[in-house]
Amino acid sequence: MTESNSPLDQPTRADFEIAAQAVIARIPARLREELAEVTVRIEEFATAEQLESVEIETRWELTGLYEGTPLPERSLWDEPSLPPVITLFRQPLLREMEETGVGFEELVRHVVIHEAGHHFGFSDDDMHALEAMVED
Repeated sequence: MTESNSPLDQPTRADFEIAAQAVIARIPARLREELAEVTVRIEEFATAEQLESVEIETRWELTGLYEGTPLPERSLWDEPSLPPVITLFRQPLLREMEETGVGFEELVRHVVIHEAGHHFGFSDDDMHALEAMVED
């Protein structure tokens, strides 16, 4: 990635998808297996319903979202449901990169690990430990 502010030089949806999958590939195998059912999506912005679900008012504030039932809350008796989804919101992430100077891969890693942490029911400390394991 170049450091230019030109929209042509910004990471594309495909770039985000590749970066997110690279993060997942570096997660320890025992946890990565549990993520096999999770779909990763890249959207430009969160929908109004997604924003409301996390009590965020502006679409620029939400960079990622886990939607699904965390593993610790599941039961064998649960009705089948849609697979869990981790969504990265491209425009808010691009804005955060510009405002903070955090690099593309680092920011994607942070958001993917955070949202995957919700899937596992991890605490913030657990998420930080997992992120440290996945760092280059």
